[in-house]
Amino acid sequence: MNFQLDFIEDKVEFFEETELKVLEKKIEGKIEENKAILLGVHSVSHQMYVSEKGQRFYSAVVHFKRK
Repeated sequence: MNFQLDFIEDKVEFFEETELKVLEKKIEGKIEENKAILLGVHSVSHQMYVSEKGQRFYSAVVHFKRK
């Protein structure tokens, strides 16, 4: 019987929220989850958008790579 493991080499996840603190908590949670499958943060990119009504939207892209 042959047993072969395939590891995830890299993974990109997208996040968006209306509050920065909530966005940070979501990202921190995903970092902890991905540590379990041996992925670490490679890069983070983020943006903020203000609508015509003045509402703020925060978004982030996190690239995880195998350690």
